[in-house]
Amino acid sequence: MVQPPLPPPMIGPAKPARGSHLRSYFLTGLVIAGPLAVTAYISWWFINLIDGWVKPFVPSAFYPERYLPFYVPGFGLVVLLVSLTVLGFLTANLVGKTLLDFGESLVNRMPIVRGLYKSAKQIFETIFSQSGTSFRKVGLIEYPGPGLWSIVFLSSPPSGDIDSKLPGSDAYISVFLPCAPNPTTGFFFYVLKSRVVELHTSVDDAFKIVLSLGLLKEEEQQAKIAELAKAD
Repeated sequence: MVQPPLPPPMIGPAKPARGSHLRSYFLTGLVIAGPLAVTAYISWWFINLIDGWVKPFVPSAFYPERYLPFYVPGFGLVVLLVSLTVLGFLTANLVGKTLLDFGESLVNRMPIVRGLYKSAKQIFETIFSQSGTSFRKVGLIEYPGPGLWSIVFLSSPPSGDIDSKLPGSDAYISVFLPCAPNPTTGFFFYVLKSRVVELHTSVDDAFKIVLSLGLLKEEEQQAKIAELAKAD
């Protein structure tokens, strides 16, 4: 008697190899530990940098390690923060303003130092001004060519001689176009307001997009870019 053929063996879903599990665990651990390590390294470097600048001006009798059996990082940073706060408090009254005006009058008599001081003062006042509009908004401009859009940070409109010499009667605005992945460098120029598309994206989110080379996408901004691309 001829026996019927045996049914083919049941083949279940292939089990993932152990190597793929290990690779997944490794990448997960890297994603978690990587940002922590980078943040800790940069923070440690910054604290030691400030300590190296400030501690030589502080008498060694005030060093915490003279009374503790271990090194205390961040002492110079604390001294700097307290000193700047006290300095701001003192200059807020009449005596402090008088001393500040006297010191600035001395600096204004020095030809080279005078220009450096005024430039540095204007930069700090612009960056840390609470009421200013510099770098409070983000926009898009068509750069470096048609159909190519770049993120820019909007600054204040031109004034004085610059505003009067710009061609046309339309309003201009100054913008900063950061380079990726290093947004501390870039290009500064004046552009027509009509050429700028303002975004609701925050400055922090825009910096993240530039730093990550577009890997960290902000949904609203990407939708706006897509809308502009379709319009063209």
